Amino acid sequence: MVEAAIAGARDPEIHGVDVVVRDALAAGPEDVLACDAVILGTPENFGYMSGAIKMFFETIYYPCLEHSQGLPYALLIRAGNDGEGALTSMQRIITGLRWREVAPPLIAAGEFDPACLDTCRELGMSLAAGLEAGIF
Repeated sequence: MVEAAIAGARDPEIHGVDVVVRDALAAGPEDVLACDAVILGTPENFGYMSGAIKMFFETIYYPCLEHSQGLPYALLIRAGNDGEGALTSMQRIITGLRWREVAPPLIAAGEFDPACLDTCRELGMSLAAGLEAGIF
């Protein structure tokens, strides 16, 4: 799902948008503060976000709290169940950061449908195109 979103964001028709990819455990406050938008992806683990994305939030929360307000974001969640626990936990933290949701969360729940990858690609492309056009 994440690879499809990255491919969409790197669509050759979109210019002037640099796509930087960071693993949740490698990303830090400097990455968040340097970006103009973010797509966060996580699997649902035990009805919650992954430990890696939780660690990401713990690492960036206070350093970015007052400096990343309004950051456009979108979420990708691969869920074995319904994904609601992962979504709720992430949204609770993101609400505190005061980031701005620019697309509905994309949750792929249950048995994986490969058609979901087209939607992920479109999400990445839409976010990058919105940045290119100055909408976000």
